[in-house]
Order: sequence, then C-alpha cells, then structure tokens
Amino acid sequence: MPYSHIGVRSSAAQQSLAQALAALSDEFKLPDGFGADVLAEVDAVIAGHQLPAPDLTALPFITIDPPSSQDLDQAMYLERSGDGYVVHYAIADVPSFVPAGGPLDAETRRRGQTVYTPGQRIPLHPLPLSEGAASLFANDPRSAYVWEIHLDADGSQSSATVRRATVQSIAKLGYEEAQEMHDAGTAPAAVAGILALLAEIGTKRIALERARGGASLNVPAQEVEFVDGKYVLKFRPNLPIEDWNAQISLLTGMAAAQVMIEGKVGILRTMPAPDEEAIAAYRLQSVALGEPWGEDLAYGAYLRTLNTADPKHLALMHAATTLFRGAGYTPFNGEVPEHVLQAAVAAPYAHTTAPLRRLVDRFVLAICASLCAKEEVPDWAIAALDELPEIMAASNQLANKIDRAAIDTVEAALLSHRVGSEFDAVVLAGPKKNGHGSKVAAARSSIQIQEPAVTAYCDGDLEPGTVVRVTLASVDIAKRSIKFVASPQN
Repeated sequence: MPYSHIGVRSSAAQQSLAQALAALSDEFKLPDGFGADVLAEVDAVIAGHQLPAPDLTALPFITIDPPSSQDLDQAMYLERSGDGYVVHYAIADVPSFVPAGGPLDAETRRRGQTVYTPGQRIPLHPLPLSEGAASLFANDPRSAYVWEIHLDADGSQSSATVRRATVQSIAKLGYEEAQEMHDAGTAPAAVAGILALLAEIGTKRIALERARGGASLNVPAQEVEFVDGKYVLKFRPNLPIEDWNAQISLLTGMAAAQVMIEGKVGILRTMPAPDEEAIAAYRLQSVALGEPWGEDLAYGAYLRTLNTADPKHLALMHAATTLFRGAGYTPFNGEVPEHVLQAAVAAPYAHTTAPLRRLVDRFVLAICASLCAKEEVPDWAIAALDELPEIMAASNQLANKIDRAAIDTVEAALLSHRVGSEFDAVVLAGPKKNGHGSKVAAARSSIQIQEPAVTAYCDGDLEPGTVVRVTLASVDIAKRSIKFVASPQN
C-alpha cells in the first residue's frame, strides 16, 4: 500500500504529522513484543534445528531486497537450459521452525502477517527467527524450500517442483545496488550472470503478463518532508530490477497454484475481475488527472503506461487499487473450486514466497513440497485450510485500515498550509444512497484534485464527471480530516 513505508524526518516543523503517525500503533492496538512462552519455544527450536540433507550450497544464490531488510524470504539462482531457463528460487524454511500447535503457531495465527506503520514494523515472527535463523543471509547455510522452475525460450513455464534443501546465498543486494551493478557491468562474475538473466527473464515474463491480461501495481517508496513551511511528498520511482524481481515471485506463486490444483488440495489467492462501477470511477479519475484510460486498452496494459515519476500518474497508480477489490483465499481439499483465478495476475495464483511475513505461505510451501514428493500432505496443514481465509482476511483488513489512516494523515499534512485555497476538481461520485435508494441527508460527493493529487469529499450533491471549483475549508492532521466545499461560482 502506498504510504505504509513513509519515513518521516524529525523536525520541530512537522511534529504534528510525526505524532499523528506514531499514534497509529496505539489506535489500532497492535501487539507489543512476544510472550515468554513464544520466545522460549523459538530459542529451543533454533538450538535444535538441523539443515536438510539435500545440499544445494554449490549454487550461487543471491538476495535482492530493500537495503535495510533483514527478514530475507527469497534467494534466487538463474541459469540457461538450452534455449530456455531454469529458475531456482529458495524460500525461507519457516515450517521447520514453527511446531504445529505450539505457542508460536498460535501467536502467528493471531497476527496473520507482519504489519507496517510509518516508521514501525510489527513482525509476524520473533526477530531471532525472522531476522536470524530462518532469514536467507549471505554466506550462511540455510534451510529453504527450493523451487526449480523450467521455462521455455519465451519465458513460459514448462515444469515446476519444490523440495527442502540447504542453500547458501553469496550476496545480499539492495535494489539500487543491484540495478547499478547490472547497468554498469560492475558485479562479480557469478552475480553478473544472475542479474543479466533476471533482466532477460523478467522482461519476457512482463510480456507474458501483458499477453494474458495481467496487471502489476508497482508503487514507489515515499517520504514526507517539510520544506519552506510546507509539507511536500517526495518519492523514489521503482527501478526496472524491482519489476523483474517481482516477476520471479509471481512466477513462483503461479507455479504453486498449479501444483495444488493438480494435487486437488491447497489454498489459492483468488480475486474477481473489477466490476463496471469501479472501472467507470477509475476512468473518471484518469480523465481528472490528464491521462485518460482508453476503452481499447486493458487495465494492466494501461497501468504499464504510467510513469510514477509524474505525481499525477502516481496518483493513478494508487487509485488503481479500487480495481483490485474482492481478493480472498480459497481453500480446497479433494475437489478443485470453480473459481481459481486471481484477476490481477490473470491466472491461478498462491501466496508462497513470503513466509517470514505472511502466515498462509507457510502452509502453501508444506503442501506443495508434499505433493511434489508424492507424499501425504501434513495433517497440520490440511487442518488449517478452513481457518486460514478468516485469519488472513482479518489481518489484511487491519493492514488496510492502517494504510488508509496513514494516507489520510499524510494527505491532510500536504494540504495543511492551503486552507482557504481554491482548486479545480473532477467529481468522481455523487452522494451515497441509503438502503431505500434515496440520497443520505448530509450529501457529500467524492472529488479528485490534481495538485497535490488527493481524493477527498466535498459538501453537496455534485454531478459525477463534471469539473468544479472547490475551496479547502478545513484540515486537521490529528483527526485525518480534509473538508472541501463548492466554491460560490459553481
């Protein structure tokens, strides 16, 4: 989500924003630390942990993550095979560190996922595990679930299997560092070969995504600064290597889904196609921000035309989340469900590449490895299938609420110096209606202003699709409130 990783630089001038963001943890009652029983179990499991017998440490895996990351879920090694490729993708072996039915298992089910607030992270697992024994650090042998995915010359998958093995990364790279190495040709030989193939495979997978009608939301990291008495939003556009890297993760999630569908047991990440109302509203926003979405262009292809270095395009990328609604988890055992597609991916898909930060991935890994080995799926994994959708839905809802609160806080800060100013706005939607189809008494319409690119409410019954002049009546950073009123000339 767009503002969950904002770094707020400390200065007296923006204490109100910093305080409002810091208060989110208390407001949403986020957990503070882990219980003694959980930490004792983690210490015992780490002390007794043994690496799996299959030894793949001869393969020079690398990790590519944000530079500050210590919870390293994935490592990759890429190689050619004839005119195609082999993707070796190692995923942190979290299942071997979480005894079924123990205190840590129970606590991770309560949390569901790692939750981010601006400047703070509430981890799914205790740090000795997520940033220690299970993290795929460079130069340390680690237990992992290793996917071996064979690709044809055009990048399409021909086969995929996964098994537990011991791996060892040779390099921990940040995104900018990896991009610079690739562009300048300065990487060590083993790393350079992987980066070159990542660019090649990633580009081909992007082409396949476009062909099947998939869509990716690549929203850049952002930071709020206080400059000359005004809050301003600065951001770092995504690098090509981040997109290529994401394609490897998507490929693995699609492979996991196919393994479970063929085995008739597992849990998929599913999502319906966007409805007509959401598409119509998004088309209005694209007009409001000067980059109309043409009727003849699929929404995934349209999103790839956006340049996130342009604030208006960035706002459109954020607003595109309205097209990605209704996502959920679909478990099955013995019979494949009728609806298996994830509409944004435009293919069956499963969460499997981030078990240190997301609960459901732990179960998907264990299920897929068992199916590939033609072994019985563990009872603990099957027993969890029915409750996982509810756990993940609750944790996703919490994460989304926190992100929404952060967005509202930041947008209020960005507009705080402009109370009384007038703006041109496009009306996105008229007042909501009650259950009888009548408009609610306190009518207000949804609007989009261009600079800064903010969506907000304006008092009054306004016609969707029209351009109106509005006045910023009030802003309250602490309450995350922005109020516009229609200017008199309307």
